[in-house]
Amino acid sequence: MVTNTRRAKRHEGEPEVVELNPVFARPGEATAIPKFDFPADEALPETAYQIVHDEAMLDGNARLNLATFVGTWMDEHASRLYIEAADKNMIDKDEYPQTAAVETRCWTMLADLWHAPDPRNTIGTSTIGSSEAAMLGGLALKRRWQHARREAGKPTDKPNLVLSSAVQVCWEKFCNYFEVEARYVPISLEHKVLDGHDLEKYVDENTIGVVAIMGVTYTGMYEPVAQIAAALDRIQESTGLDVPIHVDGASGAMIAPFVQPDLEWDFRVARVASINTSGHKYGLVYPGLGWVVWRDLESLPEDLVFRVSYLGGDMPTFALNFSRPGAQVLLQYYLFIRLGRAGYEAVQRTSRDVALYLSGEIAKMPAFELWNDGSDIPVFAWRLREGHTTNWNLYHLSERLRTKGWLVPAYPMPDDLTDLTVQRIVVRNGFSHDLASAFLADLRDEVAYLDALTGPMPAEGHRSGFHH
Repeated sequence: MVTNTRRAKRHEGEPEVVELNPVFARPGEATAIPKFDFPADEALPETAYQIVHDEAMLDGNARLNLATFVGTWMDEHASRLYIEAADKNMIDKDEYPQTAAVETRCWTMLADLWHAPDPRNTIGTSTIGSSEAAMLGGLALKRRWQHARREAGKPTDKPNLVLSSAVQVCWEKFCNYFEVEARYVPISLEHKVLDGHDLEKYVDENTIGVVAIMGVTYTGMYEPVAQIAAALDRIQESTGLDVPIHVDGASGAMIAPFVQPDLEWDFRVARVASINTSGHKYGLVYPGLGWVVWRDLESLPEDLVFRVSYLGGDMPTFALNFSRPGAQVLLQYYLFIRLGRAGYEAVQRTSRDVALYLSGEIAKMPAFELWNDGSDIPVFAWRLREGHTTNWNLYHLSERLRTKGWLVPAYPMPDDLTDLTVQRIVVRNGFSHDLASAFLADLRDEVAYLDALTGPMPAEGHRSGFHH
């Protein structure tokens, strides 16, 4: 994984060894362990544990990380299940048939939640995360397009995918890795999300599909799926092109069913062929889980499905990874039966209430102007009000907040809006009104400090703090 985190890189002058605290060393043990070379000798488990424990202590406090969408808390029963299932390999259907059965229950539940016409007559899968799930949705779109083109005697060498310029980076990877032209529809001050505007300029006979995002990573805003579908309907009426939609619901697919149940974004929209989501975001599971579900069996080309025999039966599997953890699948099922619809609604509504409280208070501050308020998914962004100051910017504020333990990224918006810098807050389960009030107090203090400057802060060395 490429990282721009300075501490993650090997820096000049870094010691070659990890020195042991004498309290933890045992007689006869080495007092230093090589940091970048394989150790020659064994260490006692207590010593190895303490070294790793102390290294990890330098990480940030996950509860104060307002940058990440990924879940950072589960209850003690989930933690117990996690340890009990740590050895389960999701791909080994013979050895872990019940975990495979639970996986099927989970995606069938999601198909029902997302209004599939016949949840028992569809197909889905768990994945390592929503990025893998999104790529599987994209692969199915490409393969369906290829089949249709070949049947019509047409070439299949120039597929393209239409998406917003604010799309998550996994879609850039998909287009790069699987040789699909990415056609980015730029967002603007007038069109803050992909909304169907000018879509006819991007869609042609080589378009495998359109991606609609339920919760844009930059800002948290929903892209109006039904409105995009209506634009594609008009395109079909005038050109005959029948273009499907994949909904990237990494966050929103686990928010909208509970917070905006009447919003039509899922399989109620006829053009939606597939939906992905993150179990480890607003699905509330620890990191390492995504889901993708197709409208029906016909939406996933059969030649993309591998058949694995288990218990004398036939188990379809479709994923980019092979061996992968099964524990998170069991954790997802635990939460589905632990919370149910009522519990998920309570959790998600609470997160959105906190987001609306925060955005409302930040909107009152003279320094800021909201981009959105967190009324879609509980995520919102703001920018520095034009003309407020020339002495500091949002990167300075982000650095000041970090000294208090808060991780609040500042970053430029995507192409055509790169001169606009915003900050973003992600409200997750566990970020309470009390923590929000504590954050606001620190935010006001740091803004007051910066506003009191009599000269400009240095601008060199600023790095985008954007986190997908």
